[in-house]
Amino acid sequence: MRGCCKTLIQSSLPSLHNSKPCYISNSSHAFPFLPRALPSFSFNSSSPRAKRPHTFHIHSSRSNSSSSAALGVAISSESAEDEPQDDPKRDTVEHLLTNPDDISRLMKMERRQQGDCEKPWFPYLDAFKCGNGACLSSGEVLEAMAPYMMEERRERFRTAVKNRSYSVCLVVEGLNDFGNVSATFRSADALGFQSVHVINPDSSKRYRDNRHVSMGAEKWLDIELWDSTAECFQVLKSRGYRIATTHVGMDAVSIYDMDWSCPTAIVVGNEHRGISDQALGLSDLHCSIPMNGMVDSFNVSVAAGILMHHAVCDRTSRLGRHGDLTAEESKILLAEFSLRHSKSAISIAHEYAKRSKASTPLPKL
Repeated sequence: MRGCCKTLIQSSLPSLHNSKPCYISNSSHAFPFLPRALPSFSFNSSSPRAKRPHTFHIHSSRSNSSSSAALGVAISSESAEDEPQDDPKRDTVEHLLTNPDDISRLMKMERRQQGDCEKPWFPYLDAFKCGNGACLSSGEVLEAMAPYMMEERRERFRTAVKNRSYSVCLVVEGLNDFGNVSATFRSADALGFQSVHVINPDSSKRYRDNRHVSMGAEKWLDIELWDSTAECFQVLKSRGYRIATTHVGMDAVSIYDMDWSCPTAIVVGNEHRGISDQALGLSDLHCSIPMNGMVDSFNVSVAAGILMHHAVCDRTSRLGRHGDLTAEESKILLAEFSLRHSKSAISIAHEYAKRSKASTPLPKL
């Protein structure tokens, strides 16, 4: 989960005619440009956002150039459609948590039925329904999307998926501040947690000055909303998770004494009341972060970050790494990320399905 500067560099072909290749870098990445091969360009690097790290807006002043057209294909899928909208009246996380239908539309590949609790838990099936009876496998989705995504972006997806796990998930119960929920989402994504659950968010209480804290992490996570703690815990237990609630009490186990290689759901509670009595009663164990100062608790988003970070460290120590998806699961999740990549991804997949269907020979009678 980088510092940046805003730059605007305009160059023309005559001024670069006899120049050596130049490199314009954004953070740790450098892009080589050969002046003779390209027409006049305007480069505008804006402040990076989580959904589009290390990318440039590249606008060609001569769209009929073959070289600029070829470059345009690679860049177009990284365009502004892939960025969050800076609408001051709407916070993305708040909107998702108060509009459950939008969360279901966020997830693209077909999901398992609620009663299908395969262990270890993985939510997706190897199928994407395109309508009109067409269905693509994860391999077909990746083939369809490959020409419209830069290799840098595909490699970033592969790295993220390699370090993803459903073996430990995060549960937030009854938080008042959407900023805290956003911060926990951001930490979950950064640390390789794919599954997060939100129980009964209190939409009547929120602080509007925490907008955009998530940095777009919600786009890449599997978010599930629950109306009750009992229902959430019941489903999580059926998926094979033990429920560990954070609690300061005599029976609490230090997080440093826990084996995080076991499938575990980490539960953090309300900013003021903490974990509910119902959650404490239904959980399998209570855990706590040892405190060495005068205060006896962390901010809830900070506590969630510490818990998840320690879980990753412990799992890495015991298992060699945190990410534990199989090759098939990784391929499916990679297809899921590709379909979430931009607004045009679904249309691209649909067109691919139409072409594939049209090219399929009819069976002989």
